[in-house]
Amino acid sequence: MSEMSVTADPWQKAEIAGPKKALLILKPEVVVAMMRKANRSILVVGHHAAVDYSKDVKMIDYSIRLSKTAGIPMVATAHTINELAKMNFQPAASMSAMEIGSRLSDPEWTGLDNKGQYDLALFMGLPYYMEFVILSGLKHFASNLKTISLDRFYIPHATWSFPNLSVKDWDQSLQTILEKLGGT
Repeated sequence: MSEMSVTADPWQKAEIAGPKKALLILKPEVVVAMMRKANRSILVVGHHAAVDYSKDVKMIDYSIRLSKTAGIPMVATAHTINELAKMNFQPAASMSAMEIGSRLSDPEWTGLDNKGQYDLALFMGLPYYMEFVILSGLKHFASNLKTISLDRFYIPHATWSFPNLSVKDWDQSLQTILEKLGGT
């Protein structure tokens, strides 16, 4: 990341996270290390992934590349499935964001492939307020699950979250993650 002012304040100012807050991802290599350490990971992608943040930053491209490079199943929420279809990518599943949040906190759920619970969930492209609430539920009711928010605003309910980043720093971080995972 380039030099930036690092803030660990929720982007949504009125929200209070409580005493347990997300650790800051100051180096993208932290995400790579967490992904390599995990036994079973899942990627949850919301409809904001289809938004073009600049001519260079297209989160939906990053989500596809991350899923393919790391071999992580992707769950598409909302109408993200349509955007992925336009790009000839088939996610592992499509369901509402609240449903995947509920399933991830269910100790009886054995995953999309019936091979057991996930120990790492990565989130990107959900509306901030929705991701905030889902990660709050997971923080309190899925104690064995680590969560990473790959969005550009700090979400205190994740286990790990980027600080509030400029589009440039965020783009650079996502590119570094993909490069370190062996992608292009």
